[in-house]
Amino acid sequence: MKPYDLSQPLNQEVSFWPYYPPFEVKYIKRKAEHGVNAQYIQTSNHIGTHLDAPRHFVTGGMTIDEIPLDWLYGDGVIVDLSDELEELDVYTPEMIESRVEVREGDILLLHTGFEKHAQFGSEPDEEKYIHRHPGAHPDLVPWLLDKKIHIWGLDAISTDHPMNLPIGRFLGKGMFGHCDRVRKQCEDKFGGPEGVAKLFPDDDYQLTHNALFRHHCMHVENLGGDINHPDLQNRRLTLGVFPWLFKGGEAAFCRAIAFVEE
Repeated sequence: MKPYDLSQPLNQEVSFWPYYPPFEVKYIKRKAEHGVNAQYIQTSNHIGTHLDAPRHFVTGGMTIDEIPLDWLYGDGVIVDLSDELEELDVYTPEMIESRVEVREGDILLLHTGFEKHAQFGSEPDEEKYIHRHPGAHPDLVPWLLDKKIHIWGLDAISTDHPMNLPIGRFLGKGMFGHCDRVRKQCEDKFGGPEGVAKLFPDDDYQLTHNALFRHHCMHVENLGGDINHPDLQNRRLTLGVFPWLFKGGEAAFCRAIAFVEE
């Protein structure tokens, strides 16, 4: 089996989620003084390639250490939607199923193409990556539950569309105007204020988090690495999402790997 790393690099340069603290790292011991090099980090869990457990949004929900191992490794698919998705687009079950068969219980990973706009991507653009990435159409929620998907994810900062996040609702309102620009672009794309209100109703705020986590359907965000490799697109693979054994963790950094039989 040939492994392909689907993870983004992580250090103090990586973009962090708005209103969350950044990744901090420093040496607390150095070879010349202490005979050893040792580092200390301070960070939120929601930076770089990470797996959200239900506890992230569900009080008393499943934590990282409680996720069954057989949910984290097994059959799955990587679906290439990069030729169809542009800024602030939505992806649907029909788009996914037109490219590859998704089976019950699969690990499902989506290649949107936006990994190239991450900090260490080929076309880094922090505002595009955070503010204008594609997101899930509301129809994806019942479809994922019908498919009994426990782990899914994508190469963007969030599975939710920016209009279902602070980005499109209140981030930088006024002086910075981030959400005003995002909302205007969405209104132009989806048929004005009425179209935006219909596609992104108030009740759908953080939809893929609130509606799925209570059913033990969780996701990986900020995928990258080899997710754009041509040998991985629109095919069945063995996939693994490997978080550290974080007891009580609401999320955890993870290494996502695709395994291809040679």
